[in-house]
Amino acid sequence: MLAAGALSACVVVPVDPRTGQPYPAASREGGSVTVVTPPPPPAAPQPTLLNVRLYPANAQANAGGMLVATVLDVHTGRGTFSVGYLGDTLQGEATRVGGARRGIANAWGPRGISVQCEYQISAPGQGTGSCLFSDGARYQMHF
Repeated sequence: MLAAGALSACVVVPVDPRTGQPYPAASREGGSVTVVTPPPPPAAPQPTLLNVRLYPANAQANAGGMLVATVLDVHTGRGTFSVGYLGDTLQGEATRVGGARRGIANAWGPRGISVQCEYQISAPGQGTGSCLFSDGARYQMHF
């Protein structure tokens, strides 16, 4: 009975979890009540289109000249990879590996030429690497 008597003067006060402060007491004279709604969840990141430049690194690559490739990054660790080479469009994918700082990209064209690239990411949307085409052409990659 002593415990019940000691606790009879206690009042439970709701606390705002964002501020740690008690909610204002509602007045008994018909005061208003403030309803706090949480903010909406952040939107999913939109795909990012990266323009990648490939610079010739050997005599075979000089025939193709400087190339421009594109990577559509959908922020899942994978994306699509496309590059034009000697009148052919090679299509494939790019995938980040090894803690998301390193990646590989592969593409293939209808004439049977393929390319394999490896790259290092230095900052969001930036990096360097190298590509080897199935005909022996070597390129340095910058994005």
